[in-house]
Amino acid sequence: MAMQIVMDHTGDSRHFFDNSSANALVEAERLFLEFTQKGYTAAVRRGPGEVTRITTFDPTAEETLFFPRLVGG
Repeated sequence: MAMQIVMDHTGDSRHFFDNSSANALVEAERLFLEFTQKGYTAAVRRGPGEVTRITTFDPTAEETLFFPRLVGG
């Protein structure tokens, strides 16, 4: 079961999906595009301590993290 984790000012939300299901992949890609178009940065955990920023949906990723841009004042 793959997971998309979205960080925001309230903490995080998790969206689980079966990456062997075509319908689930369509929905996961839709969420990926939704968050990246809102300005979130997407990253994939490749291993312990190894994270890679991504700009396109990776259907093989087991865990994708979305975090918002930092806002300064």
